[in-house]
Amino acid sequence: MEAALNFAKFVQVGKKIVGVGLNYKSLLLERNLPIPKTPIVFLKPTSSYITSGQDIEIPSGFKVNEEVELGVIVGKKCKKVSPEKALDYVAGYCISLDLTEVGQLNDVRKNGLPWTFVKGFDTACPVSHFVPTEKVPNPHDVHLWCKVNGKTVQDGNTSEMIFSIPEIMSHVSQSVTLEPGDLIITGSPTGVSLIKPGDLVEAGSKSLGIEMQFRVKSAE
Repeated sequence: MEAALNFAKFVQVGKKIVGVGLNYKSLLLERNLPIPKTPIVFLKPTSSYITSGQDIEIPSGFKVNEEVELGVIVGKKCKKVSPEKALDYVAGYCISLDLTEVGQLNDVRKNGLPWTFVKGFDTACPVSHFVPTEKVPNPHDVHLWCKVNGKTVQDGNTSEMIFSIPEIMSHVSQSVTLEPGDLIITGSPTGVSLIKPGDLVEAGSKSLGIEMQFRVKSAE
């Protein structure tokens, strides 16, 4: 069953989106934050997916940041995997935007409340097409970029990640089984910026040959 899964359709078949926060050294330096001892993990619902050409919709009163990230698509059931074997469970990769409602985020963090609404609102997970593992020789050396209205706001590389993909997959799979088609978004480099209705957000990777774009509008 797993071998027959069409991973190009991970947006339709995946059951969950696992996010990792504060996983880039440059972002922590920018915000003067300590390095986490373990990955900071949250979930986004699959209803937050959109693909290139669709619109980002910002709910009324939301202040939203864009965050460009490397996405990892799980290829087979992954439970209690070791870091040494974790990459054997990867089907491929994509580029993702982890949209975040920052107006409430500080209060949510301060009070230890769930991140569901600040990370999981509709359209909060724009993604590119699927790129199979054989076309990504080193996922820890992938260039990431994001532009807002033609201006580059993020320009980074996955080599900056604090926790590697195998470390993230191993950590998550000790408690939560990863399933075929699930997406892991691995954190974002410095330069995240606010977006608003009327903006054009573009993102991609020179390493993966990916470019995607999204218009921003107000949610109805």
